[in-house]
Amino acid sequence: MLKRILMVAGAAVVLCMPATAQTVDEIIAKHFAARGGVEKIKAVKTMRMTGRAAGQGGEIPIIIENKRPEWVRVEFIVQGLTGITGYDGTTGWQVMPFMGKKDAEPMSGDDLKQMQEQADFDGPLMDYKSKGNQVELLGKEKLEGSDAYKLKATLKNGSVHTIFIDADSFLEVKDVSKIMQNGTEVEQESTASNYKDVDGLLFPFLMEQGAKGSAQKQHIIIEKIELNVPIDDARFKMPAPAPAKPAEPAPKP
Repeated sequence: MLKRILMVAGAAVVLCMPATAQTVDEIIAKHFAARGGVEKIKAVKTMRMTGRAAGQGGEIPIIIENKRPEWVRVEFIVQGLTGITGYDGTTGWQVMPFMGKKDAEPMSGDDLKQMQEQADFDGPLMDYKSKGNQVELLGKEKLEGSDAYKLKATLKNGSVHTIFIDADSFLEVKDVSKIMQNGTEVEQESTASNYKDVDGLLFPFLMEQGAKGSAQKQHIIIEKIELNVPIDDARFKMPAPAPAKPAEPAPKP
């Protein structure tokens, strides 16, 4: 008799559970559907974002270019000089003339790791299993009064991202990750908002990023997004050093 009572009670508990409980794969599927659909997303082969980064030091123009399979180039202007970071699927590199470095230099360590993550055209959730990433649902959390699904994404390279997906819109609203800055591990927070339609796909046109809990945030304001525009492969390759200037002739005696 007791066994039957327990079985009935157990069934009652199951029936009383919310019917809207979501699995990781269901949340991810709804997320990409909300963006415009997996098919449309994968049909994008190149993307160029033009905007500006604003912080305590003022505003700087930026151009971000992505190309499949895993290429990225970021160009920005500081003090009238153009800085560039790039990744061609193998080599990460940077040009920092405002630091007295006019020639391209290869990246390594944590800088290269961050560039590789940025080069993932569709982000860590798309086809996460085939990429070797792991994703688990940590539950729900309130973000500015709205419910958000909290997903823990452990990337193949060991990086861990906590990604928040709005429970109503199913758009990504926040990403918390740990990065290395000047040899120190820092928990970085990025938020995404002001989603707009570009050729049938939704993209955030406002992003904020900075150390978690810090009032000092950098704002990325996107002004234009272009999809499937021609971008030469050479733009992602590390530039060769500038030729050395010929030695000046010795003064005549």
